[in-house]
Amino acid sequence: MLINIFITLALLLLSFFGLQRLFTLPKNVWLLFLVQPLVMAASPVIVFIGGILATSMGADPALVTLPVTMMILGVASGAIPAALLAKNKGRRFATFTGFTLGFSGTLVAMFAALNAHFELLILASFLLGISTAFTQQLRFAAIESVSNRNEVPTVLSILMLSGIFSAFLGPEIAVTAKDWLSSPHGYAGSFLFLSGLFLLAMLLMLNFTNPEVTTSDNQGEARPLSEIVKQPIFIIAILSAAIGFALMSYLMTATPLSMHKLHGHSLNDTKWVIQSHIAAMFIPSLFTALLVKRIGLKNLMLAGTIIYAVLTVIALSGEQVMHYWWALILLGIGWNFLFLTGTSLLPQSYQASERHKVQAINDFIIFGFQAIASLMAGWILFKAGWHVVVLTGLPFIVILFVVSWFYFKKEREKINKTSAATDTALNAEQKREVSS
Repeated sequence: MLINIFITLALLLLSFFGLQRLFTLPKNVWLLFLVQPLVMAASPVIVFIGGILATSMGADPALVTLPVTMMILGVASGAIPAALLAKNKGRRFATFTGFTLGFSGTLVAMFAALNAHFELLILASFLLGISTAFTQQLRFAAIESVSNRNEVPTVLSILMLSGIFSAFLGPEIAVTAKDWLSSPHGYAGSFLFLSGLFLLAMLLMLNFTNPEVTTSDNQGEARPLSEIVKQPIFIIAILSAAIGFALMSYLMTATPLSMHKLHGHSLNDTKWVIQSHIAAMFIPSLFTALLVKRIGLKNLMLAGTIIYAVLTVIALSGEQVMHYWWALILLGIGWNFLFLTGTSLLPQSYQASERHKVQAINDFIIFGFQAIASLMAGWILFKAGWHVVVLTGLPFIVILFVVSWFYFKKEREKINKTSAATDTALNAEQKREVSS
């Protein structure tokens, strides 16, 4: 219903003004909080109806997840150009470029729906994916807008929290505007609505100013990428985010097809599960900043991994709506913990002069993994069924447990070194006092 969309936008505005009273952060952060859900709504639309629309257009069953896969391939393909454009032209110019591509993608998607053209739908999904690569860079723009590194988890939590609104906007737009324009299989009006949100986002971003990042003279020359990626902290960060994202995309992409096409659940039930999942991806951001302060990033990563293990058991227990609902809720929460951990750790692996190339390779790896996972989801689902889709994710959950153990080990070594250095300093001080 249209009223649901207006309520969601009103709640976004209320949150925008309410959170500003609780946290003192730069204007850029709050602007990104307001803008991000408007453009992020495109991704839930493709996830929700991409496979369904592709099936209606007569696509090969093994390729019905291709719109989602092409969107994610677009994210991976756009990751490096987005970072390089931000480096050379500034965050503001890069963001407008990304939003323009997104606006173009919605118009191509609308034309594809009007003409039941599968290949054009694929092209539109790819364009929206490239646009999303620029949107993903907004989290780094927010990080660069604050001077205190200790504020990074808080900034990321606030920015991720805004994703709640895209979780509801996307599916609601898909269903509400489905028949606004006459098309063979519907949804042309949904893409027209999305194009309006991109235009609104561009108008709001006129108030964005490029963050100033200072590079200290004592940092020396920027290190080669081969040296940076060998750091334990980079390896932990990239695996936490990449595996967490890939598994989330793998199960999320397969869910609408498994529910609606294979097991006959209604479109409204499927929408409810996907909305709940995307909301669960971002609602934990209400408290993750406090959680990080209390238990630390290493425990947050372990918690996310355990949640992934639990959802596997639930997903294997049956194919009723509540099985899907609980599994997808936990999938969203686990993703939040793992992605926040990886993104918070990444700045510890680079100096200011190295940030763009490290951010670029980080997003390229994450969304490259995600693209492969989403493509495999449809193929495995139609070849072997939902339970096999779930079971094939288990080896990666085991890897996450190993990475968590490695992270705990490194943290213990760091604590031991700090303790040893403190003891040495105290002993030296005591000897000086005795001699004097």
